Amino acid sequence: MAMSPKLEFRQSQSLVMTPQLMQAIKLLQLSNMELVAYVEAELERNPLLERITEGEASGPEPQPEVRETRGEEMARGGLDGEPPPASDWTGQDNEQSRAAMETRLDTDLGNVFPDDAPADRGTPGGGSTASSPSMGEWSGGGERGDDYNPEAFLTAETTLADHLEAQLSVAVSDPARRLIGINVIGLIDETGYFTGDLDLLAGQFGVPRDEVEAVLKLIQTFEPSGVGARNLAECLAIQLRERDRFDPAMQALVANLELLARHDRNALKRICGVDNEDLADMIGEIRRLDPKPGLAFGSGVVHPLVPDVYVRPGADGTWIVELNSETLPRVLVNQSYHATVVKHAKSQEEKSFLADCLQSASWLTRSLDQRARTILKVASEIVRQQDAFLLHGVRFLRPLNLRTVADAIGMHESTVSRVTSNKYISTPRGVVEMKFFFSSAISASGGGEAHSAESVRHRIKTLIEAEAPEDVLSDDTLVQKLKDDGIDIARRTVAKYREGMNIPSSVQRRREKMALRSEAS
Repeated sequence: MAMSPKLEFRQSQSLVMTPQLMQAIKLLQLSNMELVAYVEAELERNPLLERITEGEASGPEPQPEVRETRGEEMARGGLDGEPPPASDWTGQDNEQSRAAMETRLDTDLGNVFPDDAPADRGTPGGGSTASSPSMGEWSGGGERGDDYNPEAFLTAETTLADHLEAQLSVAVSDPARRLIGINVIGLIDETGYFTGDLDLLAGQFGVPRDEVEAVLKLIQTFEPSGVGARNLAECLAIQLRERDRFDPAMQALVANLELLARHDRNALKRICGVDNEDLADMIGEIRRLDPKPGLAFGSGVVHPLVPDVYVRPGADGTWIVELNSETLPRVLVNQSYHATVVKHAKSQEEKSFLADCLQSASWLTRSLDQRARTILKVASEIVRQQDAFLLHGVRFLRPLNLRTVADAIGMHESTVSRVTSNKYISTPRGVVEMKFFFSSAISASGGGEAHSAESVRHRIKTLIEAEAPEDVLSDDTLVQKLKDDGIDIARRTVAKYREGMNIPSSVQRRREKMALRSEAS
């Protein structure tokens, strides 16, 4: 068979992930705080983007214009070579007298403006002419330089490491032991526990292990009480020693915390050699201790939970869904500035840079608008699907999946998934994550409408909270009660839901309730 070259035309379609499309997809899954940070970075990078202030947002579209700064205006001596009038920089009329100004400032003008101006250097003829003080001298920053930052003098947050190192510098004078102590402190996590290896530290510094352990024991005497412990038992033991409550019975209790977690009080009474009253006092003492002493220092910044969407009932019985516009960044493309700057672009590189900035700014504004519309559309459909939850509570939450919402609004499932990620909605039932409304379905025993898995969890929790100490519900009993309510569910599913809500088994709950009853009596 002969082989010969030939030309052939083909036409096909393919999805190309352009940078603009990738940007739009990325913006969809960002939370409000992440979106603000992203837009701030774009404002720093792109000179054609401009933030819309609150006053500009309600009025007509602003027309940016290039204005001369006050420093430049003063430097060139006004428009005709004369210094600008006093009203331009004092905010007062020219006819105001020196006495009136001193009365308003409640001091002599010599204390406000420097009287002795530096001599002008290089004056023709060798003379010296007094010049007006600079703007930096009037603001009090003439001798501080450009690096002056008043925020540097604000009180910084004290971290746990800083707090421990300050105590170490007072308690230890030997440089070698202080160096070991600093490294030990560096291996203490934010909860206050030592997570390092003493043998590894000893080999690193070439000292015996006992010396490193002695430094750790010293750090364990620092504040907060219990810091530097290697496990929970040691943390509790340190705090009990400081309170002079670490007697043999308490030592036995701390050494058997797993029995305390299982509420096996009979075994604890036998091991500690105490009666019910003494054991109750010891357990109360343990509960008053701090299992994570380091959390009082250097904790991360706690950001408030800000909803992306608000849902409130309307006057006509419907639900009003609106975006939280206060947290949405608002930017515009400064077309006037672009038209001014592009005229002075000389090289092709400068023109290309301005064109890229204009395209990027335009795409960002469109992407922000599209993101807001998409979130509002998805939230409106969720509210329509979960109307019963908004009216009556979690028990009436319907099973819902991404495909149902996507088909209803004509979007892809992946788009709905990105929209509902890291987004919160404020409802009459509280602020919940949008993912909360999506749960699997539990079939009904009578062939009726399926139940949401979240509503079934809520039903299980309600039944357990209402149980009596002498009639603790087992998993089999819970299954039967749920079937009586029309929920067809297996026992292993009930156990999985119960464990997921950190609810102990019926045996552990019975022990705990009987112990609480005996303490109360």
